[in-house]
Amino acid sequence: MAQPSPSGPAHDPAAIARKALDALLGQNFADYSAVLAPQLKAATTDQQFVKFGEQIKSWGAVEKVGDPSVQNMGPSNLVTIPVSFASQEVNFMFGVNASGQVSGMVPRPVSVGWRPASYCNAASFKERNITIDSSEWKLPGTLSVPKGSGPFPAVLLVQGFGPRDRDETNSAIKVFRDLACGLASRGIVVLRYEKRTVVYAQKMAGKPYTPSDETVDDAETALDVLRAQPEVDGKHVYLLGHDLGGYLAPWIATDDEKVAGVIIMGANARPLEDVMVGTLQYMVDTQQFTSVSKADLDNAKSAAARVKKLEDTDTDAPPLLGLPSAYWIDLKGYDPIADAKKLSVPILVLAGGRDFQAPPADFTLWKNGLAGRKDATIKLYPAMNHLFVAGEGRSTEAEYKKPGHVAPEVVDDIAKFMGK
Repeated sequence: MAQPSPSGPAHDPAAIARKALDALLGQNFADYSAVLAPQLKAATTDQQFVKFGEQIKSWGAVEKVGDPSVQNMGPSNLVTIPVSFASQEVNFMFGVNASGQVSGMVPRPVSVGWRPASYCNAASFKERNITIDSSEWKLPGTLSVPKGSGPFPAVLLVQGFGPRDRDETNSAIKVFRDLACGLASRGIVVLRYEKRTVVYAQKMAGKPYTPSDETVDDAETALDVLRAQPEVDGKHVYLLGHDLGGYLAPWIATDDEKVAGVIIMGANARPLEDVMVGTLQYMVDTQQFTSVSKADLDNAKSAAARVKKLEDTDTDAPPLLGLPSAYWIDLKGYDPIADAKKLSVPILVLAGGRDFQAPPADFTLWKNGLAGRKDATIKLYPAMNHLFVAGEGRSTEAEYKKPGHVAPEVVDDIAKFMGK
C-alpha cells in the first residue's frame, strides 16, 4: 500500500489537532501522547493529563465541537477548535509542526457575554490575520485597518503580565479588543498579537526565559511588521503597553528608536517583586479575596527579598510568580521612569484611581518622574480599575468577571494623543 504524502491526510493540521482534542476530551493519555512532538511529550506527564481532565470535567458536558480554523505560521500551523461545554465556551489552540505533531496546546476560555462597545463602529474598518515572524517564534496577530485612503497612524498593543491573548482577555473584559475596535473606528491602524507564552507555553516552561524573551523582542519585531504594512504611515507608529507591557514600554521604545510616541496604561513604576507583594497585601487587608491568605503574603515577602539578592550566576529561582531566575536578574536595575525620561518622543501615562495592581502610588511616581516634560501627559481616572473599566468602591478581581468595556474617554484620550 502506498504511503501518504506529506501533503496528505497524515499531515492535515486540522485533523491532527482534532485527534489530540478527542483524546483530551476522552481522557485517553495514550492517544494524546501519540500525536505529541518529542519535546512536548517529554514535558507531559500522566498526572498533568489527569489534572487537566479534572478541569475539563468542571466545565460540564460537551455540547458542541466547532469547526477548526487553521492559521499558517510558516513551517507550523496554529489550529483553533471551539468547544461548547455546559458552563463554558473554550477555544483549544494547538500548534502543529511540519512533521504532523502537536507542539503545543493552550485552552482559552471565551468571555461570556462580551459584546462590542458602543464606540466600536465595525463597518468603519476591516481586520486581517497577520504573523509576527521572529525567527523560531512565529506569533499570530490581528491587524485592524480603517476603511478609506491611508496611510494611517498606527499603534502596537503590548499585553500585561503572564500568558495573554491578543485581546488581553481578563475574565469578561477584553481590554485590547476594545482598544482595537475603538481606535480603528477613529482612523488608526491597530496591531495586537498572541504572546509567546500563549503560543509556545510548553516550550517556554522549560526555558530560563527573560523579559526580553517573553515581551521585549517580540514587540520590537511587531513594530517593524506594523511599519511594513501598506496602509500604515511609518513615521507615525506608536507603542501602547498595559500592565507589564507599560512597565517595559520605555525599554522597548529605547531599543526601537523609531516610535512616534509611547502610551503607558496601568503600569507599575516600582520593581515587579514589590508590586506583587503590594497586591497580595491589598488582598489580605481588604479580605475580599478568599483564595489569598496571610501565609501567602508572608511567602511572597520572603521570595521578594530573595529576588533582590539574586546574583547574575544564580539559577535557583525563588517561588514568586513562577518566573525563572533569569527573568528577575534581567530586571535588576531596570528603571522604567529613567528610561522614559531619556526618550525624545511624546509620552502619555494613564492610570485608574481604583487600580489595586498598579495603584495610585505608582501613578504618583510616573507623575513626579516625568514632571517638567512638556511632551508628557499624565492622567488619572478616579473611577477606573486596572482594566480601565469604571466602577465604585474597592476594586477586586471579581469585578473583572462582570461584562464591561474600556471607558470611552480612555479611547478618546489615546486617539487625541495620536492626532485623531
